[in-house]
Amino acid sequence: MIEKIKDLMYQPKFIRNIGIVAHIDHGKTTLSDNLLAGAGMISEDLAGDARSLDFDEQESARGITIDAASVSMVHKFSDDDYLINLIDTPGHVDFGGDVTRAMRAVDGAVVVVCAVEGIMPQTETVFRQALKENVRPVLFINKVDRLINELKLEPEELQNRFLKIIAEANKLIRGMAPEDKKDQWKVDVADGSVAFGSAYHNWAINIPIMQKSGINFKDIIDHCNDEKQKELAQKVPITEVLLGIVVEHLPSPLVSQQYRVPTIWDGDIESEEGQAMIHTDAEGPLAVMVTNVSIDKHAGEIATGRVYGGTIEKGSEVFLVGSHAKARAQQVGVFFGAERVNTDKVPAGNIVAITGAKGAIAGETICDSDKKIKEFEGIEHISEPVVTVAVEAKNTKNLPKLIEILRQVSKEDPTVRVDINEETGQHLISGMGELHLEIITYRIKEKGVEITTSEPIVVYRETVAGKIENPVEGKSPNKHNRFYITVEPLDQPIYDAIEDGNIKEGKVKGKEMASTFIEKGMDKEEARKVWDVYNKSVFLNMTRGIQYLDEVKELLLEGFESALDSGPIANEIVMGMKFKLVDAKLHEDAVHRGPAQVLPSIRKAIFAAIMMAQPTLLEPLQKVFINTPQHYMGNATREIQNRRGQIADMGQEGDMASVESKVPVAEMFGFAGDIRSATEGRCLWSTENVGFERLPTELQKQIIREIRERKGLSPEPYGPEHYIG
Repeated sequence: MIEKIKDLMYQPKFIRNIGIVAHIDHGKTTLSDNLLAGAGMISEDLAGDARSLDFDEQESARGITIDAASVSMVHKFSDDDYLINLIDTPGHVDFGGDVTRAMRAVDGAVVVVCAVEGIMPQTETVFRQALKENVRPVLFINKVDRLINELKLEPEELQNRFLKIIAEANKLIRGMAPEDKKDQWKVDVADGSVAFGSAYHNWAINIPIMQKSGINFKDIIDHCNDEKQKELAQKVPITEVLLGIVVEHLPSPLVSQQYRVPTIWDGDIESEEGQAMIHTDAEGPLAVMVTNVSIDKHAGEIATGRVYGGTIEKGSEVFLVGSHAKARAQQVGVFFGAERVNTDKVPAGNIVAITGAKGAIAGETICDSDKKIKEFEGIEHISEPVVTVAVEAKNTKNLPKLIEILRQVSKEDPTVRVDINEETGQHLISGMGELHLEIITYRIKEKGVEITTSEPIVVYRETVAGKIENPVEGKSPNKHNRFYITVEPLDQPIYDAIEDGNIKEGKVKGKEMASTFIEKGMDKEEARKVWDVYNKSVFLNMTRGIQYLDEVKELLLEGFESALDSGPIANEIVMGMKFKLVDAKLHEDAVHRGPAQVLPSIRKAIFAAIMMAQPTLLEPLQKVFINTPQHYMGNATREIQNRRGQIADMGQEGDMASVESKVPVAEMFGFAGDIRSATEGRCLWSTENVGFERLPTELQKQIIREIRERKGLSPEPYGPEHYIG
């Protein structure tokens, strides 16, 4: 098999890079097991129970997938061998970052939907992640046996249920697929891009297989009712059906790189490296996008990435574009489940494991050391960390080791934010939720350092609710430089465009973004004056003809960004504002307008302006979806309302009720245990982060005081006069 893999790696036409994505517990890992069994990598009897791609012991213990796992296998399909590089991804909302990163490495996605639950919030999220990365989806409706055996649905009801799921999937595809692919990528029962089956019982069917095998829905219902699913699995084995869909409907690198490369790489497509990527050319300049970094006890850092152009060779010297550093690829190879198989080289179109690319992080671009290329677009994660714990080493002599491990952890999982404070020895780790942080602290202990962790702390944000009419003056310590600033809330359409990635964060060069700002409703005059987009806020220079302003521009923006990293209300991140520099007076002698003068004056002006414009704390919220039998509905909604939750929608199907609500993250601790006891364990629930909203006025004072006291600050924030007195 390994020889075959090595052979097929050079034939991109016969390669399929695919991800398996779904809501939690819809059956991804069970499905992956079946595909492994079909390729002869695990025994068929174990498929579905083995969970072979959950090789982390926490994954086995909790029965969920935490890390995206890669595996390469060979499958025969109508007389040809195909190399399938598969990534099994997590479904839990806390690990959504893994899905985003995996989507950058693959070209197609098998979206698994549970026939009983239908399309769930996390299904929508993974659709969005796949389509944003130009990854083509196909649909597998799983757990069909449960509709027949447990819900006793008739053939017509079955079909209606399927049609509803397919229609919802197509609605998502239409809404999010690239313009020219909206029709082409629709999933359709007739062409076989939708399959139905049971991953647990190893059978599946779609229209082409029905025509070939003569088995129809009635036969399937009979087999399920007569408990003959084993026989069914022999007649229509799931691997044959699914791999047929993958080979026929999902693109090879030769096809996909033509439309994917221009959206993830904004270099010159006509250049030598651009052409090599468009044509998946193994002979061209090297271009690898790193999508994941893991730490192996024996081999050190392993970078997983997609080779878009050229060939990466064992022992070759490579260049890391983002870090501006050289490294040596000591070994290169492919994944074989928990194992890595080393090969001498890995050409374009494949997923590679690189040992020795020290310093690489997810999102890094690797190229030849003598042919530097423009880097790939950064990977944008859909949600951001909302819960923090403080971590300390039990034994102070372990401090250096703990710092080293924390740096490793933030490399392995870029959605974790690690704040290392070497002075106090207390380090903060921020993650997507309680479970995410539990797993991270478990992994730190596993790496050999005993730690104590604080109770989880919620991450807040700062903003303003009003605007100031008269500019605030910020004076430099030597009184020779003055900056005049106004502030107001950022317009919602512009805020949304930054959040969706349509407006990129960073310093704005020239007038390149002006048309986008105008399109989102910004005044023409202002749109041309944007200097910086940072933390979903913007900084505009509305001055005219101020001497020496260009020379202090970088310092002004540095001061602006550092002010937004820890604001005046509670030292939390500041977001959602529009700052305008409306006037400035600068000393003619460069010595008197250096960093020591400019940075404090701009920071103080920003802080004073915020404190004069109705300063407000924002809190993170989660959508909470609950499915429970009808008679527990009251208990479930009470549980939500007791946590300051708002119920957005309630529905009913059969004797099951569904509740959709929005709850502050601060109120969600311990929810898992409480909802279980409220519904006697008879409920399914899931959450999705939905960003920040204003904290209710009556709680503002109390929460600000709590955060400030926890951080060792004075109980009350300073007024504006403190900054400009």
